[in-house]
Amino acid sequence: MAASNTNAPTSDVTPVGAQAEAEAHRLPPAPANNPHSLAASVRDAAIAAFLAGVLGFFFIGVRTDIAPGGLDLRMRWGAWIVSILVVFAGRLLLNIFVWKTDKPITRRVKTGSGGMSETVSKTLKYALLAFALILPFFFTTFFPGKDRQFIDLAILIMTYIMLGWGLNIVVGLAGLLDLGYVAFYAVGAYSFALLAQYLDFGFWLALPLAGLLAATWGMILGFPVLRLRGDYLAIVTLAFGEIIRVVLLNWYEFTKGPDGISGIPKPTFFGLELKRGEGGFADFFGIAYDPIHRFIFLYYIILALALITNLVTMRLRRLPIGRAWEALREDEIACRSLGINTRNTKLTAFAIGAMFGGFAGSFFATRQGFISPESFTFLESAIILAIVVLGGLGSQIGVVIASVVMIGGIELLRNLGFLQQVFGSGFDPVQYRMLIFGLAMVLIMVWKPRGLVSTREPSAIYKEKKRIGADMVAQGEGH
Repeated sequence: MAASNTNAPTSDVTPVGAQAEAEAHRLPPAPANNPHSLAASVRDAAIAAFLAGVLGFFFIGVRTDIAPGGLDLRMRWGAWIVSILVVFAGRLLLNIFVWKTDKPITRRVKTGSGGMSETVSKTLKYALLAFALILPFFFTTFFPGKDRQFIDLAILIMTYIMLGWGLNIVVGLAGLLDLGYVAFYAVGAYSFALLAQYLDFGFWLALPLAGLLAATWGMILGFPVLRLRGDYLAIVTLAFGEIIRVVLLNWYEFTKGPDGISGIPKPTFFGLELKRGEGGFADFFGIAYDPIHRFIFLYYIILALALITNLVTMRLRRLPIGRAWEALREDEIACRSLGINTRNTKLTAFAIGAMFGGFAGSFFATRQGFISPESFTFLESAIILAIVVLGGLGSQIGVVIASVVMIGGIELLRNLGFLQQVFGSGFDPVQYRMLIFGLAMVLIMVWKPRGLVSTREPSAIYKEKKRIGADMVAQGEGH
């Protein structure tokens, strides 16, 4: 029998997973001149800073204003140099800790997190709910000078949370890519405004009707797109959103067109208006009138609507219709082979998601007191869809986190006064909110391509409840 060759490899299969990590620890250290060295990282960061300087020269370094004598051209060398340094430092840190290292910090974060236990997760959810319930009084106690501003911002964030949860039914659960969700938002708002104008309906009476009308339009949209998938579905829903906006803009006799509708009534507390004087809420309960009462009341209304949206969604997800949505998201052909009626499944997803969008639109109308077609552009649909995708398709808590970060973060720019000391007294960070918003989305998609919350809880549990990774769930493109 021939002697075996000891130098031959025992296996020609490349090790993966835990075996690869174990063997990596036994490998000799990399040579000093490898591409992961500090010199290579500095060189790459310098190239990125140079490109940022070239591309940002006309956007940051040069400022143009229209003056009486012509075009006023001013150079902002300080802001331009600071932007180059920021790009250099950020690229260098990413190279050292993430991209050009054998042990990226992102891998250590993922390995060390391990996911929260069910007890800790429930405790965190209840703690967040308790904080949401006392949030207005927290602001009035600790921020008495800015309580109105902060409560109004909390109302705005909660509105987008509700819209995100409604769209999550269509995109995250059913896998139907909808780019025209703002149309249902507009239908709900105009339904309440027109019912109040022509039929003198109040908020509480018009709220269910607005949701019903939005659900009806959701079914109307659902019928033409029953056979469409992926990009074609997205294009049709985008067109539907624009059709609704153009109709509202041009039907002047009924919707007042670009002039909008004003004088929309405010919600009442069991018939009591939150106003000054006799017969108001403060007069009935014998307390001093304060305009902040109306903001607190609006906050609790949208909080209740958002919680109802979440409870209904989680309940439907465990029912057969919810499992049919998820089956449709994973594979429509396999869904049909199981005997599931895909037509009814798509229609229910569109209708229920649109209904919650209509509820949110009705609240938006009563909160603003004035609505116009300019409030329902495609940008709103893009923001809502970005909240759902960045938070994690199918994740309820992910929508909450993404809404707080995106909506609250953009509004936070207005209060960052130290940026003017860095970039100059004429620097307005709000003008760069879309640039910052786009950069944040790119970074999150590179770092967490499956969303901020990368774990999912399956709807059906066989023996043991185990969370699964988001990479085991379909992206939700309507296939």
